[in-house]
Amino acid sequence: MASLSVNSIPLLPSSRPERLTVLSSLSNGSIASALKPIVVSGDPPTFVSAPGRRIVAVGDLHGDIDQARSALEIAGVLSSDGQDSWTGGESVLIQLGDVLDRGEDEIAILSLLRSLDIQAKAKGGAVFQVNGNHETMNVEGDFRYVESGAFDECSGFLEYLNDYEYDWEEAFLGWVGASKRWKEERRVSKNYWGPLNLVKRQKGVIARSVLFRPGGPLACELARHAVVLKVNDWVFCHGGLLPHHVAYGIERMNREVSLWMRSHSESDSNPHIPFIATRGYDSVVWNRSYSRDTSDLEDYQISQINAILQETLQAVGAKAMVVGHTPQISGVNCKYDCSIWRVDVGMSSGVLNSRPEVLEITDNKARAIRGQRDTFTELHVVDYT
Repeated sequence: MASLSVNSIPLLPSSRPERLTVLSSLSNGSIASALKPIVVSGDPPTFVSAPGRRIVAVGDLHGDIDQARSALEIAGVLSSDGQDSWTGGESVLIQLGDVLDRGEDEIAILSLLRSLDIQAKAKGGAVFQVNGNHETMNVEGDFRYVESGAFDECSGFLEYLNDYEYDWEEAFLGWVGASKRWKEERRVSKNYWGPLNLVKRQKGVIARSVLFRPGGPLACELARHAVVLKVNDWVFCHGGLLPHHVAYGIERMNREVSLWMRSHSESDSNPHIPFIATRGYDSVVWNRSYSRDTSDLEDYQISQINAILQETLQAVGAKAMVVGHTPQISGVNCKYDCSIWRVDVGMSSGVLNSRPEVLEITDNKARAIRGQRDTFTELHVVDYT
């Protein structure tokens, strides 16, 4: 693999974002790390400087917490003892969106990722998420791909939140553990949600609407995350970034999507939806241009897509892009001289139930890996020096 020739530009744009956050660089609570602190700019996070960090990217999880845990263990950031402890040290974990839909443990996964973020920051690492099309669909009230058990989880979580008198932080962080007990109780309950129990289904739909509508507690939780994230000289998004997105402004898009998710007006039942990021075949969360099977394309189409990709990378100052959204039958892979990495492997049981794989970026190398944390199989290695 030839080295890429795209040169990186300084991390921060000429007009510096208003919010700048320096994360802890202590590796074990008292001993200072040799690495420089992680610096995050933008609200939600848009540009991240993480000097010397190992970066791992995990694709679409779609409500399957067992497969999510397997992927995180492979990534080396989650303990295998069932305690959901961060084991990544100063690593940076990036989840590429589509936590929602097609599975029954969506809120539990969101809770797990938030817990890991808190633990990671205490060790000098960090966890970032980008929102995908299924996150934006749910905030719009589009529940086409919601499993019946996921509606049930919304009902259970809303009751759990009420028990905590709406102490959001404590309830949300505790749900990943509480949901295990809740599911066991649900299985043995005589009132377990059956396929003809329309009252419980209606209750679940209402609970989901309350949680995910703009201004709802889970919509506000999703609003913490970007749709485009640049870490060092790599750019991460769910579907794919295009030149007109960059021209519009990455931080502007992130801010607009976040404000839409947080907004709630009694007089306006349909707050303004940021179209360029969330709707249309070429929006950031829906674009599949870079994820298509090139064997189905003509040479001129491949050249056109590559030219668009290179223009985008040059405009944003990145050496490569990482996307999810489109399941890759062949597993994590790269195309276009490895300027694009595709990391959605369809691991959820609601999609392909495939073996989890992750992308690891260290120094100037990127590699796809599968298997257990200490005995992983190295699938593909690219040197960007």
